[in-house]
Amino acid sequence: MTPRTKKFIGVIGILVWLLVYALLVMRAALVILPGASWPVELAFYAVAGLAWIIPIGLLLPWMHRPPKNR
Repeated sequence: MTPRTKKFIGVIGILVWLLVYALLVMRAALVILPGASWPVELAFYAVAGLAWIIPIGLLLPWMHRPPKNR
């Protein structure tokens, strides 16, 4: 697979992931946060604000890995 193709697939994957993640976090916030105290809200937003990067951090090395020689 060429580097250009891998980067294209990776960018599409990142965009889809961010959309799905944002929708999941919004739904979780509606369930968890009503009536929650401020420390719970702070913890929720801290975790939700950082957790999206884990799958992307796993995808980026794959996108930038040089192709294998055949």
